[in-house]
Amino acid sequence: MDELSKCGSGILEALNTRVYGNATNTLVLSHGFGVDQTVWQFIIPVLACYFKVVVYDLVFSPNVSPKLYDPKRYSHNFSAYAEDLICILDQLHVKETVFIGHSMSAMIGCIAATKRPQLFQHLILLNGSPRYLDAQNYKGGFSEQDLNAILTNLQRNFSAWAHDLAPSAIGVNNSEAIAKFEGSLARMKPEIALDVAKTVFLGDNRRFLQHVRMRSTIIQPEKDIFVPLSVPRYMKKKLHAQLITLGISGHFPQLTAYALLLRVIKNLLLLNSN
Repeated sequence: MDELSKCGSGILEALNTRVYGNATNTLVLSHGFGVDQTVWQFIIPVLACYFKVVVYDLVFSPNVSPKLYDPKRYSHNFSAYAEDLICILDQLHVKETVFIGHSMSAMIGCIAATKRPQLFQHLILLNGSPRYLDAQNYKGGFSEQDLNAILTNLQRNFSAWAHDLAPSAIGVNNSEAIAKFEGSLARMKPEIALDVAKTVFLGDNRRFLQHVRMRSTIIQPEKDIFVPLSVPRYMKKKLHAQLITLGISGHFPQLTAYALLLRVIKNLLLLNSN
């Protein structure tokens, strides 16, 4: 299976799909740029007590065969990623899910929900952004010069870029989390990392927000180098969503504040405390 454009059962193995728990209701965890499904390692055991938890790797993950990453399919926007997500759910015969998407997967979930709204009961969007570049009446957090510098540094010396980015992205003094993110990021093929980074940082997915009809909740730390609070506030208005702001720093609360994140998720989903 050298490409994923035609949905088939091979996608489950190709994207390392795993299912934890045997509850009736399904919850999907979808990771962001530079990591893989193990970014959810601290919250899967708890959520699997209440849900059938589905995790998988996005196609750029170093755990996925690089032959499957087709720049022509994945470079333009997140639509192909959304198609992969829908295909996985179809192959697992899932009819309805709670979806938790981190970083770029927040928008992957939104786009998938516009394509197949019946699949998604509730979108929980963690550290997500529809656009990173500032625009008229929109504060995305980055100027064009900022983004050009990020991409230039990535292309010039990928390993040094990953090393420098990791502490800032984690946002707190957590050596284990920093090492995990840097190690995962550094395992990506540089040419794939550059292509994905361009799609993420230069893309504009704001148009999809107005077409999302199901319940949506945004969870955002107060300080995140990638996502200023202006972004979730914008998303809240467009999605008519609930916004939960966490009094913490960093882009990876599932690694650095997972106990807090779990409490928020359990309260959102009305799970008991047992």
